[in-house]
Amino acid sequence: MNSKNKLSLLLGLLVIGSLLLAACGAPAATTAPPEDEGEAPAEDTGGGEPAAPVTFGLILVGPQNDHGWSQAHYEGGLYVEENSDATMIVFDLLNPADKPEATVAGVAGDMIAQGATLIITTSDEFEEDTTTVAADHPDVTFINISGDDAWDEGRDFKAPANLGNIMGRMEDMKAVAGCAAALATQTGQIGYIGPLINFETRRLAASAYLGARYCYENYRGLDPDDLQFSVTWIGFWFNIPGVTLDPTQEVNNFIDGGADVIMSGIDTTEGIDVAGQRLAADEQVWAIPYDYLGACDNAPEVCLGVPFFSWGGAYLATVERVANDAWAQDWSWNGADYTALDDPSATPVGWLDGPALGADAATDLHDFIAQMGAGQFTDGAGALNVWTGPINLIDGTEYIAAGAVATDDEVWYLPALLEGMGEKTQ
Repeated sequence: MNSKNKLSLLLGLLVIGSLLLAACGAPAATTAPPEDEGEAPAEDTGGGEPAAPVTFGLILVGPQNDHGWSQAHYEGGLYVEENSDATMIVFDLLNPADKPEATVAGVAGDMIAQGATLIITTSDEFEEDTTTVAADHPDVTFINISGDDAWDEGRDFKAPANLGNIMGRMEDMKAVAGCAAALATQTGQIGYIGPLINFETRRLAASAYLGARYCYENYRGLDPDDLQFSVTWIGFWFNIPGVTLDPTQEVNNFIDGGADVIMSGIDTTEGIDVAGQRLAADEQVWAIPYDYLGACDNAPEVCLGVPFFSWGGAYLATVERVANDAWAQDWSWNGADYTALDDPSATPVGWLDGPALGADAATDLHDFIAQMGAGQFTDGAGALNVWTGPINLIDGTEYIAAGAVATDDEVWYLPALLEGMGEKTQ
């Protein structure tokens, strides 16, 4: 909170002043705190010294203007600066291709030398190194995005006490994206361009597939087993020439093979860029980019919509807790606010309809969204969950029994893609 209500010194107004303090909320935001990051802790009104402004470091795997994953984080950091006294230090392009000499340890050490008391590492790529570096700097708070080392009920709980994790529950928004793809496709073929293979990337691709199957059957009236959903893993979060598969070429391969909807799971915009080029050549294709609210802008004429992250609220809440010496280790997997799914000021993950989404498809898509969000108002009862069995792994092994709903553990640690999905790797 950037300001305090000032209590009257008159004893007769003490009660009123206290009520005003209790009613004081967080400032208006371009990104609201997610459900588990909630309101910032109350400020100390006991006459102590005010919290010192926080300097925080933000380490990005890609460029801060990639129109994707890294830019979403960067703008979350800017939001913190705009709504607090905190100062941000940014280091971007920490990856083997752009800055092979740089390490998480070295970058974090430099930030700490500049006064940072909070370091946010914004990639699964940094998870292991963040855990090691946090142990070496116990007086600094570390947050790793998308990791699970601080999940005490997870499979790999090993974080030192000064390390936490934050992630948005993008799986639900990927299901929405998959539904939009299924409502649009005329060929029955969807191409999904994926980064490297790990738990996160598998569960996101699988969520898109489950959403696509549901909507292909329940809104299109078509056999979901006829839907072709193919994933190509390029080998990293974005293109590294000579190291990864070329995402531009792979998107063209999808379209040449009959796919008319391209979904992206990588940090950058090749999916929508190529789809826009192919539409300009009079081919009917659509695209669903990823990560960043403004991603449709690259080629709005093909964009069905975008599932996006909004990090500012969680970041601000963390900064305020660090400033007030109130931070405690936490693993946060923050779900959507279904009352304002297209509003980054109200939800940590969301969905924005694209200009290419037809009116009939939009009606069906928002019915699907309403069913998914129903549990937000009924303590989970009555909500549609696409992770309801029977669900088999790609080799036919049963994973979720008929009628059962996948647990958080089963979704988070998905060991393989699902039966019915196609898969190509490097």
